[in-house]
Amino acid sequence: MATIKIDDIAAQAGVCKATVSRTLRNPDIVSPETRNKVMSVVDRLGYTPNRLGASLRQGSSHTIVVILPDITNPFFSPIVREIERVAIARGYSVLLGDTLDDPALERAFAKMVRSRQADGIIISSQRLPYDIDEQTQLALQLPPLVSIAEVVPTEGVHKVVVDNQEVGRTATRHLLELGHTRIAAIAGPTELRSSIDRLAGYRAALTEADITVDEKLICYGDYSSESGVEGTRQLMQHKQRPSAIFCLGDSVAIGALHILRELGYRVPEDISVIGVDGVAPAKYSAPPLTTVAQPMEQIGKISMETLLALIEGRKPEKTLNILPHELVVRGSTGPAPRE
Repeated sequence: MATIKIDDIAAQAGVCKATVSRTLRNPDIVSPETRNKVMSVVDRLGYTPNRLGASLRQGSSHTIVVILPDITNPFFSPIVREIERVAIARGYSVLLGDTLDDPALERAFAKMVRSRQADGIIISSQRLPYDIDEQTQLALQLPPLVSIAEVVPTEGVHKVVVDNQEVGRTATRHLLELGHTRIAAIAGPTELRSSIDRLAGYRAALTEADITVDEKLICYGDYSSESGVEGTRQLMQHKQRPSAIFCLGDSVAIGALHILRELGYRVPEDISVIGVDGVAPAKYSAPPLTTVAQPMEQIGKISMETLLALIEGRKPEKTLNILPHELVVRGSTGPAPRE
């Protein structure tokens, strides 16, 4: 069977070769009528684009790499879904790299861009997966790269984030407004910026309310449900127990709700629980979890649009995108119990 070429598709569709190429690479910039005409010929002839050959000729693979520390975390699902939606509409494929928070794996996936197997990177990590020279302009050293969630601190890297200090302040103020004064916190790893900033917001809100921060009411974990179970168990052993717990992640809060039920506490009658993120399982917990939600779909959309601009040599509107968070009040928070 003869090899089918773009020339054959162009001839049968009655368009030029450039139009066929645009339809295959960037279908959103071609009119629906032309796109349907070209794709019907493509389907009939059984044509499959040679992505690798095109990448070698054009220096573009039309593939992007999304590097995440844990793909089982429900926080990332809406983000990745939106990244893929935007990418596919622009003719790009998405490769998902689960690093298990391993710096070596981050660098391994990042090498794909250097070898032209991918055109750009979206990464959730505080570590930049490349060595840089501080004396050289950053843009000359890095491929197209966007940092999300746990962002790299390097100045000049494009970032899509929320204000985690304000997230912590919002959660704590909600509990204060319900009359709680003995508010505990279950944080994430001590070295993670998101945990540091959310705790700073928690401390600031308590200080603004003239409440002394009790360090014994702060536990540290790893953002998992298991750390929520263990942290809550420790907190409820205090002689003066908290009347509310601020969990710095929804998975932590789901673990906290589980152990509180096992210990015989009623939520929110005996103790209130609030989380952060707005993951889908939170609204189905028992009771449904009050949370400070991040705009996960927007994080995915804006990070992919920013990356595409960098890949295509356009200047993104912003280097730092700080997106709004939202307090979502459900059944796990209520008025402080009477003494």
